Amino acid sequence: MAPDSSDSARPIRPTAGGSRAFALLLVVCGAAGLLASWVITLDKFKLLEDPDFTPGCSLNPVVSCGSVMESDQAEAFGFPNPMLGLVAYGIVICVGVSLLAGATFPRWYWLTFAAGCVFGIGFVSWLQFESLYRIDALCLWCCLAWLGTIPLFWYVTSFVVRHGFLPAPDPVKTFFSEFTWVLPVLHIGIVGMLILTRWWDFWTS
Repeated sequence: MAPDSSDSARPIRPTAGGSRAFALLLVVCGAAGLLASWVITLDKFKLLEDPDFTPGCSLNPVVSCGSVMESDQAEAFGFPNPMLGLVAYGIVICVGVSLLAGATFPRWYWLTFAAGCVFGIGFVSWLQFESLYRIDALCLWCCLAWLGTIPLFWYVTSFVVRHGFLPAPDPVKTFFSEFTWVLPVLHIGIVGMLILTRWWDFWTS
């Protein structure tokens, strides 16, 4: 059962809060992304100061955080990507903590938050593709951020659909009410299989 599934298929309301489970999910996912962003940012600064610095998570030719940090994709907007994560995941934690304190937010707020999650999953998906098929290396801290972003996206999408903030047919609302957990599990499983098959010879050698 999805966090906050007791609120499924509700009519549109002017404001809405979330269950404790949903709020904790936001805090945990945000904390995972924030931790990853913080560590990568520190390592990035060390790498800028010392080109010979080797990040602790550079373990082999495939799991090589340094290769990812030195790539053009690591600064997609002209500055290190994790600096964006420091802000974005910090916001996620703030929303989660606010819900734990009993806060409610209007429809526009939830839709804006959901739009941010859409951007996040889109950006993460692009980084996954670039990491696997262009940079040809993995960053373990990046993977932690991916693991935080994927369930975040699906459960926030489920929340706005089930509360009627985002129009959807009743069967979709029912599915999100009972089986939201299937989507992040499937999503993470697909990414895991892509990683496994991309470097199959390396993993099995």
